[in-house]
Amino acid sequence: MNAQEIQQIIPHRPPFLLIDRMLSLEAGRKGVGLKNVTINEAFFQGHFPTEPIMPGVLIMEALAQVGAVVLLSVEDFKGKTAYFGGMNKVRFKRKVVPGDQLRLEVEIVTMRGSIGIGKGMAFVGDEKAAEGEMTFVIGLK
Repeated sequence: MNAQEIQQIIPHRPPFLLIDRMLSLEAGRKGVGLKNVTINEAFFQGHFPTEPIMPGVLIMEALAQVGAVVLLSVEDFKGKTAYFGGMNKVRFKRKVVPGDQLRLEVEIVTMRGSIGIGKGMAFVGDEKAAEGEMTFVIGLK
């Protein structure tokens, strides 16, 4: 699934769409996305000019966007918005820099009504860059 197809599922748009491609998708269960990290990202202008590093909160946002694709691919949730409800147990393991490709893996572990919890891990190659739990709330729109 390419970026245009992703934009048919979630409301995010460039420059805040942080998924370039979905490699796999099991609606409502799990998904794997990719983000190619380039020096052209606007956040690198200030984070940090002499040592560009992708902000950890944006790595978590990229994971959340993969989670949103997973959830909003479920028939009952199509056309709605998945909001970030919280993050727990977040850990950053390595810097993510221009030229890296992030593999973003998310599994939905709990779903009760319109609230779900997903576990996400971001990798650069085989090296874990970040991990954490995310709470999602499915909105009406």
